[in-house]
Amino acid sequence: MRFLLYNIRYATGHGVGYHLPLPFSGFFRHTSNILTQIVEFIESVKPDIIALIEVDSGSYRSARCCQADIIAKKLHQFHIVETKYANNSLASKVPVLNKQSNALLTSETIIAHHFHYFDEGVKRLVIEVELPDIVVFIVHLSLKYRHRQQQLEHLHRLLQKSTKPMIVAGDFNTFGGGRELELFKAATGLQDANPMHHPSHPSHAPHRQLDFILHSPELEAVNFYIPDIRLSDHAPLICDFNYVKTHREK
Repeated sequence: MRFLLYNIRYATGHGVGYHLPLPFSGFFRHTSNILTQIVEFIESVKPDIIALIEVDSGSYRSARCCQADIIAKKLHQFHIVETKYANNSLASKVPVLNKQSNALLTSETIIAHHFHYFDEGVKRLVIEVELPDIVVFIVHLSLKYRHRQQQLEHLHRLLQKSTKPMIVAGDFNTFGGGRELELFKAATGLQDANPMHHPSHPSHAPHRQLDFILHSPELEAVNFYIPDIRLSDHAPLICDFNYVKTHREK
């Protein structure tokens, strides 16, 4: 089973050009050209499950089309997509921001899905998707350390309800380094698919490990790598998993 995690930055690009003629002006540009390149890359690695962070689900930048829909149709996959902000939040009422989402795409059958929301931070969404043999959780944690720790505590409670092997993936914004997750990993028993802590941000000269693929011990992570792909400010993470023991064998 091949798993891909990619923060695509709404397909708005990266690098010096992103900040011309004004800082962060790339945030407001149309995205079709970069999205086409992202789709071509994803198609080339043939993932079975794709966790996408920072997806535009229908603003003017993507010509009112959902980027997750476009990618899923191209790859002939099922998908789940939802805005990152709670329904009653200020961000959910602001144009463009209210189309900023996360998504899961997969070639496997989706048995059930749930959208959970943290109580703290601006980005609050947790996507939970149950597949035949595993449950996948997708997160994009807060920029603030205090909020991240509160979100991890909430996430720990959510994970305790799962009876299947898990993959927990996303942009954890761990600006303090991977040690921010040590207590969370100890409490959940999850393992890091990237034990050597290879960085993925920024993509042109990675020196931060912000993106994580964590997994239950029933799953064996093999062939983990971070391709040198510079279509976003984050590089993608790819990991193949073998089933050591499924929930049916417990």
